[in-house]
This record gives sequence, C-alpha cells and structure tokens, in this order.
Amino acid sequence: MNLSNEFRAKVRQAILDKRENYGGSDADFSKSLGIKQSIYSRLKNGEIEKILGDTAWITIGRELQVKVFEDNWKVARTSVYSEIEDNLNFCKDLSRSMVLVDDCGIGKTFCTKHIIKKMKNTFYVDCSQAKSKQLFIRLLAKTIGIDNKGKYYDVLANLKYYITTLEKPLIICDEAGDLEYTAFLELKGIWNGTDGVCGWYMMGADGLRDKINRGIKNQKVGYAEIFSRFSDEFIKLTPSGKVDRQEFYSQLIGDVASANLQDKSKVRPLINKCLQKESTLRYLETLIKIGA
Repeated sequence: MNLSNEFRAKVRQAILDKRENYGGSDADFSKSLGIKQSIYSRLKNGEIEKILGDTAWITIGRELQVKVFEDNWKVARTSVYSEIEDNLNFCKDLSRSMVLVDDCGIGKTFCTKHIIKKMKNTFYVDCSQAKSKQLFIRLLAKTIGIDNKGKYYDVLANLKYYITTLEKPLIICDEAGDLEYTAFLELKGIWNGTDGVCGWYMMGADGLRDKINRGIKNQKVGYAEIFSRFSDEFIKLTPSGKVDRQEFYSQLIGDVASANLQDKSKVRPLINKCLQKESTLRYLETLIKIGA
C-alpha cells in the first residue's frame, strides 16, 4: 500500500473540519477517530508523514467520507434535503426525537450526511454496520468520543452520562431497521438516560416501519415505548397518491439532474427515463455519469 501525501492532506483537513463541530475535548475527539491525542496534536500542527499507518489513514478517510478522486457531483437543495434539514434542526434545538421512514433512493442518507457536516455535536451511526447490542453501543461510544474497549456495561453507563455533558447533541441512527431486538431495547434505555438533553433521528425504509408495527402488534416488550419516545409518528416525505407521487419524483429527479448537468435540455429525457423504470436517484446518477 502506498498512500499519497495528497490523500493524507485531505484526511487531515477533514479531521480539522470535523473538530470544529465537536464540543468535547481534544482527548475525546481523538478517541472518536481511534487515535492517540498526541497523534492528533501532531496532525493539528501540520504533520502527515510517518505518524499513522496506512490502514488508520484509510479508516479515518472512509469514516469522514474523504474522496480520493473528486467526482464533481453537486448537492441539490431538493424538497427531501430541505425537509430533512428542518427535521434535524428541530430535533437538535428542542432535544426531540423523530422517525423518518421512506422510499429507498430518494437521498435520505446523502442529504443527512451533507447537512450534518456543519452541525455541532451531531453524530451519525450506520446501524447496518453494527446490528447487535454490543456492536451498536460500542460503535456509538466510539463515534461520540469515549473509550469503547472496556466492559460493556461500563461503556454503556459512560455513554449515557457523556451524552448529557454535551451541548445540544443530536444522534442519527440510519438503517435503524437492521438493529437486532436487544439493540432496540438498549436504544430505549439510552433515550431514557438522555431524555430532554439529546435529540434523536431514526431513519430507514419500509422494513423499519414494519418492524416497529409488528413489534407493537405482537405486544413485544419495548416497541411501543420506543415508538412513543420517537413522537408516535412515522415521518414520510414521499406522497402516497399516484399522481402526487409521480409529481414528487419528477421534481426530485429534475432538481438533482439540473444541478449536475450543464445541458439543461437533457433534464426532461432523464426524468422520463427514470420514471419509466420507476428508478431512484442512484439510477439517475449512473445515467449522468455515463453520459446517457
């Protein structure tokens, strides 16, 4: 493996950018990156050579979404972007909780990750990468910036306490439908321990709604309580009616296409092509990048 200094410099800058929105200490921030504070200090002072192994650079780069090669894909302020931004600000400012359940491929994750780059003390967890109780809690602890290597219940207790020390924290649980049952119960416990001081935003597709509804219907312990804590409502951005739904997708696809095409005459044919195939923004991105 032979990483370029250009890549290391990009990762270093991403680290410094992230630090600006982290309310804890340098020591805690270093833990969230999985590095020693002394290493972070050297990075802050401009060093990039021979202070981290290639694997560490790659891991941090991946977590901070550092692109090796810029693809020039532009972010469009779609209705999805604006509504998610409003939701996140509401949850953060008032320490409230919401559940967004909507179609795949409308840009939920993409928009959320872009929005939170400038939000202080906002933490994103991809639950599909940490489905079990142990993995979820330890990943959340690391993301927030506390030691996740000790005894499980010590990590859990420290996690709940540390969240309460931060100024208006917001935790986003993406792909929450992938969490195992015991992880859901633990999520309820953390919510209880941070009630009134932390905002929560849960995201997923139909599987998350089905999981919660099925758990409530079968009177499985925890699901009704979790749903209640997350405002007793599933937020959905995509309309249900056929006509309204088509208009929504036409506008969404058109907004993203317009932002990423110089030749605006290509926008309408791309909208039609995506609608005909009932495809998502991922398909649109592929079409634009291959010049279709």
